Amino acid sequence: MNILLINHYAGSPKYGMEYRPYYLAREWVRMGHNVTIAAASFSHLRIQQPGVDGDWSEETIDGVRYVWLKTPAYEGNGVGRVFNMLAFNRQMRRHEAEVLDGVKPDAVIASSPHPLVIYPARRIAAKYEAKLVFEVRDLWPLSLVDVGGMSRWHPFVMWLQRVENYAYRRADKIVSVLPKVDDYLRERGFDAGKFACVPNGIDLDEIAASPESLPDAYASTIARLKAEGRFLVGYVGQHSLSNALDSLVESAAMLKSSNVALVLVGQGPEKSRLEAKAKERGADNAVFLPPVPKKVVPAILAQMDALFLGWNRIPLYRYGISPNKLMDYMLSGKPVIHAVDAGNDLVADSRCGVSCVPANPSAIAESIRWLATKCTAEERAAMGQRGTQYVVERLTYAALARQFLDRMDDAKQIVR
Repeated sequence: MNILLINHYAGSPKYGMEYRPYYLAREWVRMGHNVTIAAASFSHLRIQQPGVDGDWSEETIDGVRYVWLKTPAYEGNGVGRVFNMLAFNRQMRRHEAEVLDGVKPDAVIASSPHPLVIYPARRIAAKYEAKLVFEVRDLWPLSLVDVGGMSRWHPFVMWLQRVENYAYRRADKIVSVLPKVDDYLRERGFDAGKFACVPNGIDLDEIAASPESLPDAYASTIARLKAEGRFLVGYVGQHSLSNALDSLVESAAMLKSSNVALVLVGQGPEKSRLEAKAKERGADNAVFLPPVPKKVVPAILAQMDALFLGWNRIPLYRYGISPNKLMDYMLSGKPVIHAVDAGNDLVADSRCGVSCVPANPSAIAESIRWLATKCTAEERAAMGQRGTQYVVERLTYAALARQFLDRMDDAKQIVR
């Protein structure tokens, strides 16, 4: 097949997040399919942006053809980000011929987080009589309301709701990483029979490959903490409101008289504020480090005694969660502290750590204490091993890529 995957924020190990489009596309290429990923030249999620001279450029990464469409840079979640979204759609229209490169697509995948990509995807799918798949990563605009605090009557939210409704009506198949999006579709009066869940997963190549070593600055900081006899709890990822790091920082203040140290690695709009909060709380056991390339992440995780992933208490999560970060954590073989209240919980299902009430510093601190003082090293190792076994047996991208195409083949094409 010829597959066109349109994902505004698509990345790769070379550039940084988002990784899922890369992993799926690479597996499809290995299966013998031709895959093009169309993505914006600028994304706030990437560590490095691709170079684009003019309006577009292309490169091949591990057999996957990437077409980068020039879009303006932005900071935060304001008007600049909206202009970036609109610019990407405009460039998709202007440079459709360059994106397709004379190849007739058999399937067009419009991959969120934002739903605007449905418009170029639907136009191309209709033109070439290709199957149209809408991949739901985040439920927009519900995420903006439940997570971002926007009014559901805000003009931007109402506009995005119309876009999302259009996507659900027009798509031949709706695929989501969230296991209970079929409930969401039924609640909104759409055909839940179009739905299939294909969760996030892991890359077996990363298990076989040796991780890159830690840069000296990271290695020396971690070595100092270990020399002090610290029990290290790590967090690696975006420092944003959705990651509920305020509760983690507050738990650090509750644990400052213990031997626990929290190591937060990454960047994001909330990082400066979180650092200031830790200082204000006297939580000198919270250590903030800059982001690292994906190939270095396993080396960071390997140095930790446990890993943290937290969520806010938000109705949105009743439809489920599927964070890439959790897959990396489980693959590392370390026990996970999961502060969550959602429609699913892989930590509880796999028994690879401890789950606790979200957005509750006391509950998080108590969970950390339990792992640090009530569990033996052997018990923690057994938890970590169960997590690794769970994802290796069920959640490899090789298996998920086949599952995705099988679900897509099941779809009945809509007459547009």
